[in-house]
Amino acid sequence: MKISTKGRYALHVLLDLAVHSDDGYISLKDIAMRNDLSIKYLEMIVAILNKAGYVKSVRGKLGGYMLKKNPEDIFMADVLRCTEGSLAPVACLDTPGECNKEAHCKTLPLWKKLDSIIEDYLQSISLKDLMEQNI
Repeated sequence: MKISTKGRYALHVLLDLAVHSDDGYISLKDIAMRNDLSIKYLEMIVAILNKAGYVKSVRGKLGGYMLKKNPEDIFMADVLRCTEGSLAPVACLDTPGECNKEAHCKTLPLWKKLDSIIEDYLQSISLKDLMEQNI
């Protein structure tokens, strides 16, 4: 499993919004400048985060983005699943029963355990933990 720039940048956006939450609505321009990211790419990412209910937006001169949820209620597994789709290390875990080798696969237990470790770890870390570096 490799996390794409979409997933990584989504975490940067949420972290930036959490750290600067006292500033009210934050413009994408400010987020892009502070994190050295492309505004165009961030537009796509905040659309995903908005649709998933992580951010809210206001248009206009004083508009921008802010968190819709508290940082302690935003978990890394959920954000990455929202941006990446599956977090499974191998495709066969996404579609159980479809692989004709599943019943005899000697490596399947390894992939299932790795998937469980990844899921448990990422689900144990909130945005607040990331802010405070409690990881």
